[in-house]
Amino acid sequence: MSVLTYVVLICFAIFGIQYWLKNKSYIFQAKDIEKIARHHVGKDKSISATFSNIALEIERKYPGHVLPEEVREWLFINAGGWMGSMYVLHASLTEYVLFFGTALDTQGHSGRYWANISDTLLTGSYRQWTEGRFGSRVYSPGETVYHTWGDVTAMHWTAGTWMVEYGRGFIPSTLGFALADSIFSTTDFIQIFKIARMYARALVQETLFQVFEFIKMMKK
Repeated sequence: MSVLTYVVLICFAIFGIQYWLKNKSYIFQAKDIEKIARHHVGKDKSISATFSNIALEIERKYPGHVLPEEVREWLFINAGGWMGSMYVLHASLTEYVLFFGTALDTQGHSGRYWANISDTLLTGSYRQWTEGRFGSRVYSPGETVYHTWGDVTAMHWTAGTWMVEYGRGFIPSTLGFALADSIFSTTDFIQIFKIARMYARALVQETLFQVFEFIKMMKK
């Protein structure tokens, strides 16, 4: 095929995905995830207990859409020059819910995503410098940081910053940024495998859930 044909196919695919994202129904609502996170700010003596309680509340509100506790695990992630740790509760082609944070000061590039992302802080502080501005803003526990579709920022987290994150968009498009530092800098291929395995598990679980729900609906 000619180069022009490839360009046309890519444009058609982008248009198709964009149309699908705008017109499909979603499982989670950003405001609901924010509300759950804010409800638990400062309530527990440890961040571990806070995360456990938030996970239980999300499981109750969205039964069947959260990974079983026995397969969930904290995973390091290196991207944009920063290093953090994430704990995936749900992931699909168009949404994810996870816990994220760092035990050390870290900073770097946010990435530019085909997705909207919101982070509600539980502890610590998050400084965000938006492209085109001369100053930065610091967010505190209970506040939500928004990273909208196509935007880019510089970010800095102080040690002990932990948050609840919700993403909505074409999630596979975020993986290039999320894995680039691990591939080309840290060369931590074991970590890449763990992240890919976790995402695959989440995709399989959500796909099976939707299939079973469709079968139930057809039987009625």
